[in-house]
Amino acid sequence: MRASFTLILGLPLFVAALILPFVVADNYVVHSAAMVLYFAYMASSWNFVCGYVGQVSLGHAAFSGIAGYASVLLFTGLGLSPWIGMILGGVLAAAISVPVGYATFRLKGPYFTLTSIAFAEIMRIWLENTDEFLGIPLKGAQGLTVPPVGGSNFLAFQFDGKLPYYFIILAMLVGVMAATHVMERSRLGFYLKAIRGNRDGAEALGIDPTRYCLTALALSAFLTGLGGAYYAQLFRYINPERNMGIDLSIDMAVMTIVGGQGTILGPTLGALVLHPVGEVVRATLGGHVLGLHLILYGVVLMLAVLYFPKGIIAPLQRWLTPAPKTPAPHAPAHMVTPKEVEGR
Repeated sequence: MRASFTLILGLPLFVAALILPFVVADNYVVHSAAMVLYFAYMASSWNFVCGYVGQVSLGHAAFSGIAGYASVLLFTGLGLSPWIGMILGGVLAAAISVPVGYATFRLKGPYFTLTSIAFAEIMRIWLENTDEFLGIPLKGAQGLTVPPVGGSNFLAFQFDGKLPYYFIILAMLVGVMAATHVMERSRLGFYLKAIRGNRDGAEALGIDPTRYCLTALALSAFLTGLGGAYYAQLFRYINPERNMGIDLSIDMAVMTIVGGQGTILGPTLGALVLHPVGEVVRATLGGHVLGLHLILYGVVLMLAVLYFPKGIIAPLQRWLTPAPKTPAPHAPAHMVTPKEVEGR
């Protein structure tokens, strides 16, 4: 039933995403749609571990920044193609996530969340205050600029229009959703659900929570890193605040929770609802009330927790895939009473 629901809702969304740039040939609309897909991708990467393990991380933006910086530095310093830099940056983010996760996964509830925030903020503040590290120019809060190569160059990940970037992030989103689908039906997915349901019970059955949580975290960090490298190439610029600030971590978490964590389509639905609303609020009222979009996110999150604790995907699933009708039970056989026996 769950797989059929994913196809019923996901296929029309995918078709709509494919034809959108050809129906609305406006660069601003295409760019805005690409940003929705980007946030859907990042939320899906966050959901890969946090949605299935049940631990809320608000430090995932650190992995985005680590991979983003790695891809830009490899391109500007060594001339390495950003496509290769994305992969290497994702691997670096995954490698860093393992020792961090080994320490933090022993914590539960708010302690894990606070520790994840501390890790991301330490990384951000260090980068903002470091101009050079081991001879590598980081330029602190100023950030790094990706030099243009002139014209469209696939190997340099640089294109004249927004359309190629749009289809790249669409392909990345489909890829992370496919990876989530495979993970859900693998041994790792079943173990993570067992750990989320009852960690002590899962451990009693012989499941090693630390091992499987670290595996999921490394995969999530790798995917998040790919998204961070894509963002750096899209804007041809990277700095600590934009690529690894707490705002990005909050976006990933809130979009997943509102859409439906622990599901394939939930993060995409959350991004589809929240990002356009946030952009409208920032454009119209952001100059008057700083951080108003975060207040809006908080209100939406509270309403979602109160009325849709499983995310907005839950009512959609009920409406689109109604429960099959069960056949009416057979009437019980008539029991002969003692009076009827006497009458006979």
